[in-house]
Amino acid sequence: MKTVVSISLGSSEGDYEFTTEFFGQPFLIKRIGVDNDLNRARELICHWQDKSDAIGLEGVRDHRHVGPFELQQKLIKEFENLSSQAVFTSGTRLREILQEWTVRHTQNAQKGYFNNAKILVFSGMNHYRTARVLSEFTENLRFADPVLQLGIPKFLSSFGALELFAKGSHQLLRWTPPQVLSPSLAPVKEWNQFIICKALQKADMVVAGVEELEAFGLEELAGKTVLTSAVSDWDLKTLGDKGVDMVLDYALQPFSQTISIVVLEALILTALDRNCGDITDDDYLEIIADLKLEPRILYPHGFKRKSRFAFVIHPLSQQYFRHAKPLDLVTRVAPPMAMNVLEKIMAYAPPMKYSKISGIESPTGAQAEGWLITVGGTPKEIMAHGPEFTYRRLLAAASMAKKLGAQIMGLGAFTKVVGDAGVTVARRAPLPITTGNSYSASGALWAAHDALKKLGLVQIGESGKMAGKAMVVGATGAIGSVCARLLAKAVEEIYLVSPEPGKLLALKEDIEHETPGTIVHVIAHTGKYLPEMDMAVTATSGAGKKILDIMKVKPGCVITDVARPLDIPPEDVAKRPDVLVIESGEIRLPGHVNMKNIGLSKNVVYACLAETIVLALEGRYECFTLGRNIEWEKVREIYKLGLKHGMQLASISGVNGVYSDEDLLKVRQLALEKRNSTRKNPGKHAAG
Repeated sequence: MKTVVSISLGSSEGDYEFTTEFFGQPFLIKRIGVDNDLNRARELICHWQDKSDAIGLEGVRDHRHVGPFELQQKLIKEFENLSSQAVFTSGTRLREILQEWTVRHTQNAQKGYFNNAKILVFSGMNHYRTARVLSEFTENLRFADPVLQLGIPKFLSSFGALELFAKGSHQLLRWTPPQVLSPSLAPVKEWNQFIICKALQKADMVVAGVEELEAFGLEELAGKTVLTSAVSDWDLKTLGDKGVDMVLDYALQPFSQTISIVVLEALILTALDRNCGDITDDDYLEIIADLKLEPRILYPHGFKRKSRFAFVIHPLSQQYFRHAKPLDLVTRVAPPMAMNVLEKIMAYAPPMKYSKISGIESPTGAQAEGWLITVGGTPKEIMAHGPEFTYRRLLAAASMAKKLGAQIMGLGAFTKVVGDAGVTVARRAPLPITTGNSYSASGALWAAHDALKKLGLVQIGESGKMAGKAMVVGATGAIGSVCARLLAKAVEEIYLVSPEPGKLLALKEDIEHETPGTIVHVIAHTGKYLPEMDMAVTATSGAGKKILDIMKVKPGCVITDVARPLDIPPEDVAKRPDVLVIESGEIRLPGHVNMKNIGLSKNVVYACLAETIVLALEGRYECFTLGRNIEWEKVREIYKLGLKHGMQLASISGVNGVYSDEDLLKVRQLALEKRNSTRKNPGKHAAG
């Protein structure tokens, strides 16, 4: 039986001894902790060097490469010389391989998990390979080496600074004991502990040994991801009690007993009968492949994944300034002329963080948090300047979002219609951009479908669809064609309206192929068929033109206006209280959401913001909706993803705000009265 002994400079409380089989060979594996007693470690190495096949040294500063420098730890050399007969290792090479593999494995398995994450690395020198790989996915890295190793209250934020620190501190650290250094003055100790706590609170994840996190609790670690090594069941429970959501363990675990990378490398060297200098990368790769093990992704409280987003908003009118501090003090006494000047000045203001959003939690266990970032231009000012003016402000907002740690950013209100509707901003921005228009279209149709059911004026046919008629005005446009395809799956008979006959015929063919059984009509004008419609969707780009005559619409008809600017003006809506005109559908978020008031009920947001949140929950950090051509497949996809993550239709909104149940009941009553009146007077127009 071969024997592997691990001499750990750490606590003796974690000692173990067991026998096992590794690659067909029997092994005795033993761990002995010396509680930082270096003389005891020397004695044990001398004792075991002729009684074991391999000796592993744990808990000491390792040999390491930091940039161009190779840092040799004097203590390891001394202990290695004491072990003249047994194979000696401190796990250097295997640790580097597994650290890199763990990051790449998690990034693939968790769909971009490290993208733009804020990461605190306790020792950049010990985890240089890990940090280098992480830097491929995020620039938000901070290294605590000066604080924890030399007691200098300063974090490093670049690899250049880390490499300079490594070169400058090497001669000191290579001779010092392996314990973490700290200054002797208590006030300095307390200050260093304070700044480490603050850095942990701001980080999304931390790279550190389990023992290095013992001094920290819920306030610092709640909701964090910890990248570490050799996590035992007890360690996992302890980290879970401190609120850690996810633990990444880069030490492969072939046995029920948790072992360190040092022990695993000693086992590999012994099984192959090699010394450290004789083993190659090919040997390691062959062994790792044969073990059929992966880095461990552990969840102390079940699956949880937290993503981060940002969303850009802007004031819709001067009234906004009356509720925004500190502008509210000025606007209370400012005359109209001064307010006009303020409106122009605010259009040039840099982006500001309006609100933090937290508490969003999907039924899947995915979580999201984010920030509302406001730019100062009102619609009047945005439209008064060229697109480049708004682009610059949106790119500044994107830079702010990246520093905050956001992984995707959405554009709200008029910021998503300026210029090429997000395409240029996405091309220049440092993180993915979406306009939210896919979910806006989906939400509006969702609201229309829900409104039809609540009004109860249309029956469900044998096919499971609504036994009524629907019309899409502007059917060959980007949004109109999406609406037409979706409506065909919910209504038995659909009328497509457009002045482009060739495109209409092609769209008709597509819908009949995609949704067999749907009756599709194509017409150039709303004209004679409009009074027959139970539902109508307007999705044109003809701002200022009269799209349909609301006075000819059937009582109880539900009209969904998805055009921006709106196709149907408020004055037309007011003429027909027996018709329901829908502008949008708001979305209720899952969880217990905390955010500043945006004019909606608790947990309720606009559909365009909800799209950004759904993509974050799904880990889809991509430019999902851009430009003016919306893909109907994406509208359908974001709807399904929303249902997966617990999104609900919260309210139905028109030009005057949210419709209450009483409002819907009133529309139904007026519609029924009008219909009864028409039956009694068949010569009279339905809207008369």
